[in-house]
Amino acid sequence: MEKNSVKAYMEYSEEKFTKRIIYKKGETTAFVLNFLPGQQLPTHKHPGTEVYIYVVAGNGTIFIDGKEAEVSEADLIHVNSHEEMSFNNTGKEPVSLYVVLSRIPSDLYAKNI
Repeated sequence: MEKNSVKAYMEYSEEKFTKRIIYKKGETTAFVLNFLPGQQLPTHKHPGTEVYIYVVAGNGTIFIDGKEAEVSEADLIHVNSHEEMSFNNTGKEPVSLYVVLSRIPSDLYAKNI
């Protein structure tokens, strides 16, 4: 067993958002993204990977395939491997997102393309 606290990975920087990896095991990676107000995650995709996001603290705006949604503490978001995503801390407080990337086995991913 391995036990950690998300709070230990909530580190912010004035320069840009931070990424703190908690676990990297096999085909799965878990990390925390930390944003000060106004900081953003650029638009990107994770081909062959499912993305699960839990809003630990704060609020902001997530864009998935161009669709905008406001998110706040305790929200859960799933982004599939074909969707494009970005995030912007539009609030007045810091935001922390707990993110899990889970790789889709290549034979299953190939069938869904």
